[in-house]
Amino acid sequence: MKYYHSIIDTIGDTPLVKLNKVTKGIRGTVLAKVEYFNPGNSVKDRIAVRMIEDAEKAGTLQPGGTIIEGTSGNTGFGLALAAIAKGYKCIFTMADKQSKEKIDILRAVGADVVVCPTNVEPDDPRSYYSVAKRLNREIPNSIYPNQYDNLSNTAAHYDTTGPEIWRDTEGKITHFAAGVGTGGTICGTAKFLKEQNPNVVTVGIDTYGSVFKKYKETGIFDQREVYPYLTEGIGEDILPQNVDFSLIDHFVKVTDKDAAIMARRLSKEEGLFVGWSTGSAVHGALEWARENLNDDDVMIILLPDHGTRYLAKIYNDTWMKDHGFLESREFSTARDIVRSKNGSGALTTVDKSLKVGDAIRLLNQHSISQIPVTETNGDIVGSLTDSTILSKLIEDPAVKDLTVGEVMDKPFKFVALDNTVDVLSSLIDRDNKALLVRDENQQVHIITQADLLAAITN
Repeated sequence: MKYYHSIIDTIGDTPLVKLNKVTKGIRGTVLAKVEYFNPGNSVKDRIAVRMIEDAEKAGTLQPGGTIIEGTSGNTGFGLALAAIAKGYKCIFTMADKQSKEKIDILRAVGADVVVCPTNVEPDDPRSYYSVAKRLNREIPNSIYPNQYDNLSNTAAHYDTTGPEIWRDTEGKITHFAAGVGTGGTICGTAKFLKEQNPNVVTVGIDTYGSVFKKYKETGIFDQREVYPYLTEGIGEDILPQNVDFSLIDHFVKVTDKDAAIMARRLSKEEGLFVGWSTGSAVHGALEWARENLNDDDVMIILLPDHGTRYLAKIYNDTWMKDHGFLESREFSTARDIVRSKNGSGALTTVDKSLKVGDAIRLLNQHSISQIPVTETNGDIVGSLTDSTILSKLIEDPAVKDLTVGEVMDKPFKFVALDNTVDVLSSLIDRDNKALLVRDENQQVHIITQADLLAAITN
């Protein structure tokens, strides 16, 4: 008789499926590694079992123990399946931006779920990282696998995902693309593939609001790159130990909107019912492939999870419209606005050490009502608006002799180039009078309410 001893024995050997319609106009062969064929419907099943088995071998996980992990959902589900098969308990911490389906699924397989706020620093005691660590300290006979820094994550893909791709492509793979979150998937797979053929090119997919792309290209951990985004399971505001930047040749950033729309396209055009970060991976990989792939190239894109986790979000038309991802009309984007302002010269800024009175003269000189505030090294550290200055001067005329740094407001928000005008307009309010955007050359541009009005009416 042929059968498996438990559900975790079915993990791996997922298929490669050719993409046919979304790849129109792209040279070469593009194949998807469809990881939702794993029993937990995601690539994270692979690392879940590996982390538990390595902890058992090390003696840190004892019979009847508790597994505590911070997760965006998929790793938690894989750990829960392994826990059921091996007789452990599970507690998972999750950020509140994760879909309700993910929370419900984890609870359905017997796990306790603690929901934590998204918009806090990683070392904040309320973050899902910190809460998981605290519970691990408080609960006897528990482990915190920590998929971010646990190198069993990378090892799982080095031992399974990479060899499967090499075998199934008969060594013909030339490019590998995957989203970068904890880093284990792309780095473990890339390490194996590059050992077989050093010329294999690895393309990492990042999201706007994450630090990876800029860190790879500059070596600078830029806190200004970190801001809230919606896509789940991709990007980070930390540098996990599983991310080996030497194994990732290129990074491509993808907006929340482009990721959601591509996920829906894959479902309707390819019959692949996939998750949100899969949309990121495919959109970013194809964007890169369109300019770089040749006829004989073979690109593999890893599809990390299944669409059932996102029924109330990207597969819900009302949710998509509420977030500006589906529109009844075409809107200009931040990219279009930047292009329309090409002749306007460099971004005007004011140094925080300048006197307020001098800053007022600068505003008048350039006929502008808001301006970014910089350090002497050019870093943007705040903002100044004419309405803020006016209200402070009315309260105390002596304010004009203070430095800009003493009266400035928080910096304007950075947004993605491909965000549409309707999304941009929702981000401008009384507390955020303008937006900033970096173009492909890393030059910073400002977008004001006047720019948005012009874009809508032109």
